[in-house]
Amino acid sequence: MQSRGQRLLRRALLVLAGGLQTLAFAPFFVWPAAILSFLVLIPLCLHRDPKALFGDGWLVGFGLFGAGASWVYVSIHEYANTPAPLAVLMTLVFVAGLALVPAIAFWCWGKLGGDHERRRLWLFPAVWVLTDWVRGWLLTGFPWLYVGTAQTDGPLAGWLPLLGVHGATLLTVGTSVLLLLAGTEGWRQRPKTALAALGLALLPWLAGPLLNTIEWTHPDGDPLSVAAVQGNISQHNKWDPEQMRAQIRTYRELSEPLWDRDLILWPETAVPATQGQAAPTLDAIETRALETDTAFITGIPWYGNTPHYPGSVFHNSLITLGQAQGTYHKQRLVPFGEYVPFESLLRGTIELLNLPMSVFRPGPENQSPLRLAGVAVHPFICYEITYADFVARNSQGTGFLLTVSNDAWFGRSIGPFQHQQIARTRALETSRPLLRGTNNGITAIVDGKGKVVKKAAHYKRDVLTGSLQPVTGQTPFMLAGSWPVVTLAAIMIVFGRQRRPGNNAPQTTAS
Repeated sequence: MQSRGQRLLRRALLVLAGGLQTLAFAPFFVWPAAILSFLVLIPLCLHRDPKALFGDGWLVGFGLFGAGASWVYVSIHEYANTPAPLAVLMTLVFVAGLALVPAIAFWCWGKLGGDHERRRLWLFPAVWVLTDWVRGWLLTGFPWLYVGTAQTDGPLAGWLPLLGVHGATLLTVGTSVLLLLAGTEGWRQRPKTALAALGLALLPWLAGPLLNTIEWTHPDGDPLSVAAVQGNISQHNKWDPEQMRAQIRTYRELSEPLWDRDLILWPETAVPATQGQAAPTLDAIETRALETDTAFITGIPWYGNTPHYPGSVFHNSLITLGQAQGTYHKQRLVPFGEYVPFESLLRGTIELLNLPMSVFRPGPENQSPLRLAGVAVHPFICYEITYADFVARNSQGTGFLLTVSNDAWFGRSIGPFQHQQIARTRALETSRPLLRGTNNGITAIVDGKGKVVKKAAHYKRDVLTGSLQPVTGQTPFMLAGSWPVVTLAAIMIVFGRQRRPGNNAPQTTAS
């Protein structure tokens, strides 16, 4: 029986173990922290019953999301004008709700593994990966803080074009389990088993750098000269009608020296007015772009009739001008930021639920790619870049990745750095260069290995210029998505789970 002090220490360690994973991601880049996290939390939970594991999983999740998604407070307090005490409470509710996902997962882990230590070790990586996968789509999904993302800057980077982010997560968690197994077997009692476990743990880390030398795509056509304009517009002024002309003037002045470029990119909702309201400005840009043979693309709130909705609706969109064709309506919207779930019941209760432009509707699936300077591109707006399979599926037949965002919502938190790292992971999974345009950072050009080639100054008005080489070809992950890893995890659970006593009874035959 543990004392009260021991129980409190144990709970604190579980919260810290979850929070420790935050160090694996940007802007810290300490990817071994993820392995250390599992080396701490697994032994603490290995012999607990399912009911106790529910609480353990919640504590781990509370630490993970409390530290890793702390930027939520900035959005709620600073930009939704929510009083600090209420913003803290809402952030805690958000974190506590997310922590229920690992809580349920840990309970299932205990049920599936029974009292057998090795069975539980075998099952843990599979349960963790399936939990991440479910979290990525449940209730629109929160595909953030996957430990596989940290490997964009780690030795397992070469596995990402093959297995995707969930595959890198499976290898990371599996490494921790094998290291624990090697330790529990003991070098004196079962040295061969311990050595085998250690060898298996090291194998993917040794293979990763070799796999990273493979070129899954090859250049297609001439490089494009590109420019991304970063206006650094304050989120407090973003939707102020009196500030609209000044904001557009800022972007036009910054863009004036760039008309010799093949592509000019403005970020998400850079034009803070609908296409109808901003028609004179857009017409002037169209004329300039046609005169200079430039492809121009900007984020804008689009308003009008579509076949998918009765009446006129708002979309968070990208429109093209000049040597470009197509319009894209964002498909994956952010709850409470771009739309309000249960709108008829909630809107008007607190100011957070009345944010400007929180009335967007999702765009249709299977939208045609944009044509930018003769290259097919499927864009991704803000949060969409976090969905690995969504990006892989829609990048088929495209020359490069393009994403825009307005990360001013994150303030000066770790959020923008995490968001950029996630975008770099998509570049690595698809082996495609990436052009990322944001309002205040991190605007960047990223190569097909997920490395930043060039970036604009953060939190400043700036212009990023450079070249980008379109490519052709596909990675294994683009062809198969996450299904091979998810299926493997499911198979590990099916064959590794504890059977019911009745299923283990010896078979007899009538004599």
